[in-house]
Amino acid sequence: MKCQARVTPKNGWITLGGTYEGALGWFPGLIAAWGYGDKDAQSFILPAPTNWHFYPGGVNDPKILRLKQESSDEFFLERIMGVASPPKGRVFTEFRPDVHIREVEYDPDLPLFIWEDPGYGHAHAILLAQKAPGGQVKVFKEFYERGIITEDMIDVLMGTFYWKNPNKKLVIDPNYAKQHAATRSIAEIWLAKTGLVAYGTKCRISEGTERVKSFLKVHPITGEPGIIFHPSCKGILSEFGACPNPFDGQTKVYSWKMDREGNVVGDDPDDRWNDGIKALSYGIVEEFGLVTTGARHEVIMRRYDGGARTPREERLAMRGRR
Repeated sequence: MKCQARVTPKNGWITLGGTYEGALGWFPGLIAAWGYGDKDAQSFILPAPTNWHFYPGGVNDPKILRLKQESSDEFFLERIMGVASPPKGRVFTEFRPDVHIREVEYDPDLPLFIWEDPGYGHAHAILLAQKAPGGQVKVFKEFYERGIITEDMIDVLMGTFYWKNPNKKLVIDPNYAKQHAATRSIAEIWLAKTGLVAYGTKCRISEGTERVKSFLKVHPITGEPGIIFHPSCKGILSEFGACPNPFDGQTKVYSWKMDREGNVVGDDPDDRWNDGIKALSYGIVEEFGLVTTGARHEVIMRRYDGGARTPREERLAMRGRR
């Protein structure tokens, strides 16, 4: 921005004001990111009812109540209450920036989950997560790059202090784990460079989606969701629709296939803008199993180490209800 270039030499202040007007592009993402503080930046949302001069009754002012009754929820929330309307057709409508984005802290005493999706078509995503003592999953760091091979991604990860954690578990999208880059598979590359055995449980897209949705739900008693994300994880957050895509600043959300009238087409979402979400889905399924719906079943947990597997490793059953 030109204004930023002008004030930088004098360490000046910049005030930006405006409305969402459709909630597309960089502005809603900037507000969401700055809502949690970004170094010297901070955003504030001022809903119309906070203007006591025009609306003495606040949220219960007759003019506000009339607007709420006569307009759509989308219009009222965005234009009156300052809540950006999420992109239409997104898969995870349960995701809310005000609920699921937090200043997550890494705990060196807890096991470290490493969840990867090589994502050759769009982005190479690696998520670092932990399970808090209360059971909440905390995604505190991501590596979200384009055009970076597995070896280089591993080198970056091994250069961080997170790598010092002695209790690490690697999960790779099982659809990629055995694919070969040159002479070795992705799993073999990890094993050779890090000594980590790669795990991954195959499941249908709908099963992985439902498992992630179950973690996005807010507990009715504690009021806490099953999973939260650090605001710096802009790759996966952009796939949820919480901020613009980190590569080009555009709105690119994991969405359902839709026709011209806005109707959902088919049973599976459009296979785009979902590399971080794929890493998340397979990580959660591997660690916590599938959503239970009634009948008992077995989920086979596979280990990709390029060598022989014991029967127990090959068929380590995670019992649940389906």
